[in-house]
Amino acid sequence: MVNPDHLSQAMRRAAAEARKWLGATSPNPAVGAVALDATGKILAVTAHRRAGDAHAEAALLELCRAQNKILQIHTLCVTLEPCNHQGLTPPCTEALIHAGIKHIAIGTRDPNAKVAGGGLEWLQASDIDVTIGIEEEECRQLIVPFAYSVATGKPWITIKRALDRAGSAIPPPGQKTFTSTESLRLAHRLRKKADAIIAGSGTILTDDPLFTVRYVPDYQNKKRWLAIIDRRRRVPENYIAAATERGFQVVVYETIESALEELGKKNVRDVFVEAGPALSQAMFNYQLWCMSVTVRQGDPDQVDVTFNPRETMPFTPEKFRWEWFLPG
Repeated sequence: MVNPDHLSQAMRRAAAEARKWLGATSPNPAVGAVALDATGKILAVTAHRRAGDAHAEAALLELCRAQNKILQIHTLCVTLEPCNHQGLTPPCTEALIHAGIKHIAIGTRDPNAKVAGGGLEWLQASDIDVTIGIEEEECRQLIVPFAYSVATGKPWITIKRALDRAGSAIPPPGQKTFTSTESLRLAHRLRKKADAIIAGSGTILTDDPLFTVRYVPDYQNKKRWLAIIDRRRRVPENYIAAATERGFQVVVYETIESALEELGKKNVRDVFVEAGPALSQAMFNYQLWCMSVTVRQGDPDQVDVTFNPRETMPFTPEKFRWEWFLPG
């Protein structure tokens, strides 16, 4: 058996590969996989890249076949329990069994009720040696929006706010922001992994925001929802048309409750709220949030992260790490 240090290193590598596609795979979770030989040497690394594409395990097996390494595989490491059901792609358990893999290390169990336990049990019933819980916290934080959504039926909601030194969220005249480039990059990484952005009509009328990903490279052809809360229908049609041209699927709602309900029906996992003080505070008051990110202007800026204590988190909040949570 490959020694534990090699398994941990391989799992961290698999998680890092999955993070490169965090947000691109929705509604599927981001998953990475690594193949090791009997000495613990890494043979190949890959990840699930888009919904409908091969899952990480199947993609890894194909990569090893293409490189004539399939017979060298001793252990396959995967960040999430392999699926055991037919979706857009065949079950990964079936592919692993047919490939003759005898040792599999899993980061964390799949929280999806269709899958949970089934993949692990099927592999073990097929005389495959399975080790579970390798670098589990990192692997759990990799799939937070997915895990929360399948457990609750609701999207994971992150509210982002920026406050200047006086505690105001309003930028100086003629400016759209007052935070540092590093803080903007953080915000754009959160935006990058989101399936939907929620904004109020006031923010749009005041700032004419683009809501595009600019401070980091975006995923090619990713379509995000832009949900505008506009009870009085004040946002002009030319803004909606321009946002559509930028690649957004724009929908206008009268209330935040109706927006969240409809986005959930659209299989949205990850919602990023970039709204003004009134809408943000209303969401806090009505407990319509999971994660709060507050950037406070300073030298350097301070970033405060909190999690809603009324919600059951699908990971350990005290062990939260940005490097495990954001796209690589």
